[in-house]
Amino acid sequence: MLKTGKMVCLMTLFMTVLLTDIASGEYPKAQNVSWSSFNFKTLLMWSPKPVNYSYTVEYSVLGQDRQTNPHCIRTTETECDLTTSLTDMNATYSADVLSEPPLGGTSDIIEFPHTRSERFCPYKDTQIGRPEVTVEVSEDKRKITLHVKDPLTALFRDSRALSIRDVFADDLQYRVTYRKAQSTGKKVTTSESSVIVIELRNEDRGQSNCFNVQAFIPSRSPDQQLGEPSHTVCSPDEGQTFFEEYGIGVIAFGLLIIVAVISAVIAFTVVCCRRSRRRANQREKEGVPLRAV
Repeated sequence: MLKTGKMVCLMTLFMTVLLTDIASGEYPKAQNVSWSSFNFKTLLMWSPKPVNYSYTVEYSVLGQDRQTNPHCIRTTETECDLTTSLTDMNATYSADVLSEPPLGGTSDIIEFPHTRSERFCPYKDTQIGRPEVTVEVSEDKRKITLHVKDPLTALFRDSRALSIRDVFADDLQYRVTYRKAQSTGKKVTTSESSVIVIELRNEDRGQSNCFNVQAFIPSRSPDQQLGEPSHTVCSPDEGQTFFEEYGIGVIAFGLLIIVAVISAVIAFTVVCCRRSRRRANQREKEGVPLRAV
């Protein structure tokens, strides 16, 4: 009973201190406030999970009035989806996470504790996802064409999802890293188009080549220029044809040798057959009896 009484006293003291802090407006500040943006789907995230208080997010373009998202007022969540709120992709935004009374609660504090985020620009800072890539080999095996599907974003216009090409326009390029399937040496090229043609050297024709493609935005800072690399795609290993491997001259010489050998065999066979016939005829003549005189 004594231990139980002590536990009750401790719990009562804890709740009294907590309620006193809340009543006086001493709410814990949000921590680890950061932006997470992938293909223009943008979240503001923070910690910790609130207990007996809530969070409200305010955001704004730098130098303009602050606004709120209706889904991020007096919330107990630790993230806020601001994708549809950040309408100017080229603007620079900042956000504050305020610690406030729980929904329906009141407080006499005038300015609630808040934590400000770093600056964020969707155009410059969103992470770009990996594109889908298919490979096409020309009939003469001199060219490989990569067909790149521009990744879709979380943005919409007239009920249509926008691709990264719709957003970045001429600023979008693709960087291609490729190698022979059995080699570690790599080559890099850049294309402004989503249809990329790779010219192959004669010695590389018919061999399997492997490719990785990633979005490249040259106007960004160097650490933000490249998107996620695509899954590795490889052209089929068709090998060289008989004529490509040995050449017409070698093949013609080989054919001449074969013809010569066959001719020699035929000639030898004919000679042998003639000799056999002569011997047979001679034996027949020797075996005929003389006629009576």
